[in-house]
Amino acid sequence: MNKKITPIAIFCFVLPLWMFSQPCQNGRYASEIFPNHTLTSNITYGSNTSFSGAATALKLDFYEPTGDSEMNRPLIIWIHGGSFLGGSKTDSDMTAFSQKFARKGYACASVDYRVGFFPIDSANAVKAVVRAVQDVKAAIRFFYKDKQTANTYRIDTNRIYIGGSSAGAITALHVAYLDNVCEISGYLNQNTINQLGGLEGSSGNPGYSTQIQGVINLCGALAKYVWLQAGDVPMVSVHGTADGTVKYNRGIVNPGTPLMYLDGSRMLHERACAVNVSSSFYTLPGAGHCPYIGNTAYMDTTEHFIRDFMVNQLGCIEAPLQVANTPLQQAILYPSSYCNGNAANETCILGLEEMQVSDNIELYPNPSPDQALLVSEINVVELSVLDETGRIIAFFKGPFKQIMLDSDSWSSGVYTIKYHLETGNSGVKRWRVY
Repeated sequence: MNKKITPIAIFCFVLPLWMFSQPCQNGRYASEIFPNHTLTSNITYGSNTSFSGAATALKLDFYEPTGDSEMNRPLIIWIHGGSFLGGSKTDSDMTAFSQKFARKGYACASVDYRVGFFPIDSANAVKAVVRAVQDVKAAIRFFYKDKQTANTYRIDTNRIYIGGSSAGAITALHVAYLDNVCEISGYLNQNTINQLGGLEGSSGNPGYSTQIQGVINLCGALAKYVWLQAGDVPMVSVHGTADGTVKYNRGIVNPGTPLMYLDGSRMLHERACAVNVSSSFYTLPGAGHCPYIGNTAYMDTTEHFIRDFMVNQLGCIEAPLQVANTPLQQAILYPSSYCNGNAANETCILGLEEMQVSDNIELYPNPSPDQALLVSEINVVELSVLDETGRIIAFFKGPFKQIMLDSDSWSSGVYTIKYHLETGNSGVKRWRVY
């Protein structure tokens, strides 16, 4: 599978597609030209097994403009949030976006996917992301299959976009930019990946395409910014700087339990600019997680910014409703490697690597049987200890300049200590426990 397209932007500015195609007609896609929408609920698009082994039917709700006669409509697939533990296709934000964009002339599908994982740790969280990616890919294939068979939904498969909130945005970003199994080999071993069904999965509609044209990222993140490569599909992002669940820049995603480091929208926009992938980014200063839910002002801003991205992608010439603002915070693209799955002997450094810095941080004794002292010349603001699977087994909040780590209850092996300093620098230490 190849989801990459020719980039349409240079230095992350979005070049209008009307330069290459005809503009939209009569305000379609830019304004709510349809007074009503029609909802068809609980369409089965696939099935698979839940984390607990239960057979699970996968369903979506389909929104379309009432009375629309267009035979080739762009499709937005919306993916709900819920920390991969809950949520629904009928969540208020997914319903609102689906209704608003259906009345603009789009077809919209709000999808359910498999949620739940236990125990709640980083390794099982990664598995939950993989299951969500598999299910969304099955939903994309569902519409390709329909187009080539019954054509019930009248979708233009050259104009399929995916997006969502929080966990839904995380899912959409991984559908778009996680191309190769080797990229997640630092999180899950090959046997586990195979048991899950690989990145394509078996949730339904095999043999059809999963090609998309863009991503709508609302308060989401990607495991590694480096997975976003030159030639990838464009994205639009909206994120609050005070998001404590999925960090605006880079940090531990924490839906109540700290799970793993993710690269937030600020990092992804910086990366997109660096590799000439089209990226529209709107910062909500001081806003928390998914602030548009239940807040009319934030909802209007978010809707308008998505609208501007979409009409630009589709070739409309309407003026923007929400001009992009300047990103806040400095995004530091830490050194990382990338694998493309082509070379049989290539290796990936994924999951545990961080930017290495010279901050005179010492860990001793190392190796040790039970305890080690970490000492830093600069205040440590966050520190986590990960086992060999990438699971966070201990997390400490600073500031502090030294801390005693106790491994008495842990098994022998190599542990990774990840730290963030008040200077903004990050790094790792390897600790061998015997």
